[in-house]
Amino acid sequence: MNIASYIDHTLLKQGATKSEIQVLCKEALDAGFAAVCVPPTYVHESAEILNGSQVALATVIGFPFGYHLPSVKAMEAEMAIMGGAEELDMVINIGALKNGNWKGLELEIREILEVVKLRGKKLKVIVESGILTEDELRKCCELYGRFNIDYLKTSTGFAESGAKVADVQLMRSLLPPHIGIKASGGIRSFAFVKELIDAGASRIGCSASKKILEESQSIGGV
Repeated sequence: MNIASYIDHTLLKQGATKSEIQVLCKEALDAGFAAVCVPPTYVHESAEILNGSQVALATVIGFPFGYHLPSVKAMEAEMAIMGGAEELDMVINIGALKNGNWKGLELEIREILEVVKLRGKKLKVIVESGILTEDELRKCCELYGRFNIDYLKTSTGFAESGAKVADVQLMRSLLPPHIGIKASGGIRSFAFVKELIDAGASRIGCSASKKILEESQSIGGV
């Protein structure tokens, strides 16, 4: 199993510095990670470092709470794409979900997809599964499974609970095959990564990527 090919090497802490982002990108190039995920303010610089490589550049939209108006998220996405982002990880309006405003969520995803797909980029939709009920997570899978998104993503990593194997299993059982699952939030070991992949995750978002890769290699993985 080529673990590196599953990983979005991530640095989204509030105090992330230019030098840390440069290191992140270079580590991703050396390891062959699937992508790096950086704050929007570092998209342009990261694109220059990754130019011509197989490592995709991802950034976040409406992060980390999802409160932004759909028009603001659409503008964020457009600016990120102009800066060189290839994948957009968007936090849904979780307040709307908790209020049962599924129509509002549908309008939001339509507006974002219009921007992202028109430009041929990928969209990962973050539902913050760790703070949802099972019924809410099921309804998310039903809603977003009807749209041309690329991944449904578990978590931002900023909530009190992150990725769970049971949530990934449920998502995989409900989503159509063409929609991948990105697990993120609290992922710090190769053993946990393996569990999540076995449960159906096709991308792993984490900041402990180097440690996880080293653990994989130490037991004969790739």
